[in-house]
Amino acid sequence: QVHVVESGGGLVEAGGSLTLTCVASGRSIGHMAWYRQVPGKQRELVAAITSGGLTDYSNFAEDRFTISRDNARNTAWLQMTNLKPEDTAVYYCAVSLRRYTSARLNSRNYDFWGQGTQVTVSS
Repeated sequence: QVHVVESGGGLVEAGGSLTLTCVASGRSIGHMAWYRQVPGKQRELVAAITSGGLTDYSNFAEDRFTISRDNARNTAWLQMTNLKPEDTAVYYCAVSLRRYTSARLNSRNYDFWGQGTQVTVSS
């Protein structure tokens, strides 16, 4: 079993920055990812990172968000800059036990999820 905890959400003005932190504990893990969800909409991938450091970003996150991780600490971060009101959502950290790269972009391959952290961007 893996316990996943996110932190770092909050209220920020448009154009501001936030860094989210995800800590996974319990066992060795593979891919880590950040997803977000707005009420009434489907959860969507923000960014993913493999244990080898391969990163992927959704179009809206490209150039504004950066995902990184520390394997020794089972910790991942999502640095978000130039935030926009449409970035308002609950952000979830997801952890996969899989390590093959083709698994990294499918939410069904993520085995453990955090409780989410709210990010609100005011205009």
